[in-house]
Amino acid sequence: MIYDHLFSFAELERALSDTSRVRRILEFEAALAKAEARAGIIPERCARSIAEQCHTEHFDLVAIAEQTAPAGNIAIPLIKMLTEAVSQKDKDAARFVHWGATSQDAIDTGFVLQLRDVFDLISKDLVRLSESLVAHANANRSTVMVARTWMQQALPTTFAVVVAGWLDAILRDRRRLIEIRPRVMVLQFGGAVGTLASLQNAGLAVAQELATELKLDLPTMPWHTQRDRMAEAATFSGLLTGTLGKIARDVSLHAQTEVAEMFEPPVHGRGGSSTMPHKRNPVTCATVLASAARVPALVSTMLASMPQEHQRGLGGWHAEWETLAEILRLSAGALHNLADMLPGLEVDKQRMQQNLEATKGLIFAEAVSMALADRMGKMPAHLLIEAACQKARSENRALKDILLEEPRLRGYLAPADLESLFEPRNYLGKAEEFAVGVIAQAREFPAGG
Repeated sequence: MIYDHLFSFAELERALSDTSRVRRILEFEAALAKAEARAGIIPERCARSIAEQCHTEHFDLVAIAEQTAPAGNIAIPLIKMLTEAVSQKDKDAARFVHWGATSQDAIDTGFVLQLRDVFDLISKDLVRLSESLVAHANANRSTVMVARTWMQQALPTTFAVVVAGWLDAILRDRRRLIEIRPRVMVLQFGGAVGTLASLQNAGLAVAQELATELKLDLPTMPWHTQRDRMAEAATFSGLLTGTLGKIARDVSLHAQTEVAEMFEPPVHGRGGSSTMPHKRNPVTCATVLASAARVPALVSTMLASMPQEHQRGLGGWHAEWETLAEILRLSAGALHNLADMLPGLEVDKQRMQQNLEATKGLIFAEAVSMALADRMGKMPAHLLIEAACQKARSENRALKDILLEEPRLRGYLAPADLESLFEPRNYLGKAEEFAVGVIAQAREFPAGG
């Protein structure tokens, strides 16, 4: 696909490819045969013959795709081809292919194995992203900048606090991933209607051996039409993509020409315009925001697909296959791209200082109002400073100069008091403590999480 390199990356594409999908289903079939041999259900020799044919190079993916349409799912033609391949080498073993399982067992478990691969990639990139955010927060603990509310300049803050906000959310996403793994990384094995009736008394023994072989947890029971596990994987990805979108939105807003406080790192051939040589477009932010725009609707499809019929869903299960794969592709791709970009994020501290002065002191109105409120009351102080702000705007003058001329301030605030109130570092509240606290949490995060 022409846009794969824009929204994804090679390892992710391999994990979600058609080849991987087939490989993971075959991995299930090989593991099933081995588990049944260990449980005494089929001869060990037959299990070996089946496993020997469970390799993707033995299969024609184009033929599988063509036959999937009339069959209704990928497992039916794939298992037919596997049976034929085994039969050519060992006719006796061929009758034990897919023994006691159903198509959904192979497809769901195969996808769980793919999902494990993707979760491993996500985990790795979450660590990378966290490390770069910690580095930026540490390097900018004293970098004062303007905080903005409703897209307007509000009060002073620090860039470390901004980054800490991003990092705090990323740490929650890392915890979510740790929490959902035990719920999602489980075997699907129930046979035709989820009772394992065809395996009689050996059903649970085979299930345990199969889970062990695939390094998956064994759930309390099969979950053919209980789709909360797949929906949870989707909603986790949706939350993660939203977090990434927030970071990308902030960076792109700060990269606007009129703000110019931070920029994506300069890379030859990246971020230019076909007609405007001066442009430095935030390409990574654009791709992350595009993913954040697309994923919510896909997550809603997964949620809408949850109410499935009886013991095997009609359409709802089918709706998951491409939808969840696309959610994972967009989410993990956005994460990877952002983790690649953020270490080189350029921060213009001088421009941040200039922007602090852009309102000619209006961003210190709250600081002055709160100091004055202690002396004359909150409402009189608010009205006095509000009027001074209006005068400063109308006369295009500095708020501090207006207040120095204000006779009603005499006896309440001395000129030295005003000088102190108009110093940005004096009105940062608990900014440093917040940033330090989040950095500490990141450093204490469990290894590999």
